[in-house]
Amino acid sequence: MTTAPARPGPHQADARTTLVVARLTSRVTDRLLGTALAVAACDPPAVLHARLPVKVLVLAVAAVGWWAAPMVDARPVLNSMRWRTVAARRRTTLLPAAAVAVAAATAPALWLVVCVAALLLAYLVVTDVWTAGVTAPPGRTQATPALTAAAASAVVLLAAEAPVAGTSWARSVAALAVAATAACLVLALRVRRRPPG
Repeated sequence: MTTAPARPGPHQADARTTLVVARLTSRVTDRLLGTALAVAACDPPAVLHARLPVKVLVLAVAAVGWWAAPMVDARPVLNSMRWRTVAARRRTTLLPAAAVAVAAATAPALWLVVCVAALLLAYLVVTDVWTAGVTAPPGRTQATPALTAAAASAVVLLAAEAPVAGTSWARSVAALAVAATAACLVLALRVRRRPPG
């Protein structure tokens, strides 16, 4: 004689609902910045005049941005190599990368490009585990990573918007932008390897 599995009681269902609500509303700053970045990359002014499937797709992008935005503040250990597990673990990297790719594909106006760059910078600084996470070294100044990221973003944005695409200077400007970005990256990684103190 077998017994049927016990149904969850009202207290267990309430606890599960509370847990889901807590997860969906935790780290509101991260979620708001990530969602705004994802939606801004979709060129909202063009979406307003688009067909219904495009509007629904942008709503889906906003929902994915809300889910993917919170910082993953844990040790880098993987329990599984399934793509869903890896994507959930690396979602704070995939979200900005996808937003940049979508913004590049939609070719928005200059003011929206500046907004996407500012949202990207704010999102990366707020969700950086080394700067804002519980595993960050104590006593670190948060201004240095933010200024480094701002400098790198400004260099890339200025190089991308420079009106030299059809001239002989295009490759030189691109090479300088890549070199400056690499220098900012090396400086940031050097600070991470040797924290002050």
